[in-house]
Amino acid sequence: MDLMTWLPVAWFAVIGFGVLMYVVLDGFVLGIGILAPFAEDEEQLDLMMNTAAPIWDGNETWLVLGGAGLLAAFPKAYAVLLSALYLPVLLLVVALVFRGVAFEFRFKAHRSRRLWSVAFGLGSLLATFAQGVILGTLVQGIPLVDGAYQGGAFAWFSPFAMLTGAALVAGYALLGSTWLILKTEGRVQALARQMTRPLVVAVIAAMGLVSSWLPFLDSRLMERWFSDGNFWWLSPVPLLTLAVAAALWRSATHPRRDLPPFLLSLALFVLGFLGLVLGMWPYLLPPSMTLWQAAAPASSLGFTLVGLVVLLPVILGYTAWSYRVFRGKVHADTGYH
Repeated sequence: MDLMTWLPVAWFAVIGFGVLMYVVLDGFVLGIGILAPFAEDEEQLDLMMNTAAPIWDGNETWLVLGGAGLLAAFPKAYAVLLSALYLPVLLLVVALVFRGVAFEFRFKAHRSRRLWSVAFGLGSLLATFAQGVILGTLVQGIPLVDGAYQGGAFAWFSPFAMLTGAALVAGYALLGSTWLILKTEGRVQALARQMTRPLVVAVIAAMGLVSSWLPFLDSRLMERWFSDGNFWWLSPVPLLTLAVAAALWRSATHPRRDLPPFLLSLALFVLGFLGLVLGMWPYLLPPSMTLWQAAAPASSLGFTLVGLVVLLPVILGYTAWSYRVFRGKVHADTGYH
């Protein structure tokens, strides 16, 4: 097997891992922001935000890793994506900055605290929706001619992309509610448990709609999932998803189960991510650009992969360390600001 066969696959795995880590780690922080309007008072929102205060900014390292990896390993795909998704990407960046500023300023403000609370929730909602639109546009296919983008500035504005945007909002809200179950007690935990079951229903309904729509976007997806040979190999993914959702539904209101709801919500995201990868493979930009067509030269892929071998364990190490240091319940008298 030559280098240009396996190096793009290795980089695809690394970028996919980075994106998944960002989604599950920053997803619950964005989920807290989405749930912020449901806080009964500012003190309750203080506690919700303090559960993520020590670790939220480090989570975005994974987003940087995914974006930088895409630029280094698949520059053609990077160029096409920015051309096709300039406005959603711009919205995402602005919303993340807005969310970050609001997160910090809210704890320092007094008279304008309510304003920053609204800004935190709005920034989180817009950032999440933009990520879902980017995902939906990528999955539904980007029109290319000779490797160049041929769509318009608003090709991303489609019913399917709007659906995936709304689906990700529900998914991150679920991550946020189960994180709050894990990290809090009392009123905040009770509120989180109350919201988790409706969010499970919303997420499964959204996943069902997206999955039902996918085969009609491209006939090759229909063939991949429903051909005789593949159906039996791929069917465990939706079956496991339903089983995990059922377990999450049962554990959401169990008074002695704080960790399982969060782990099960993570499992839902992993299974959803796996289903998307299986549906898109081997295309990096459906329906026409594969990993190998988008890849940089083997010398570039090999050189950058060596650097990644050094960098990735460091990122994993300090991420694990920070979560270990700040493990346990957060209480009203716990202040990280």
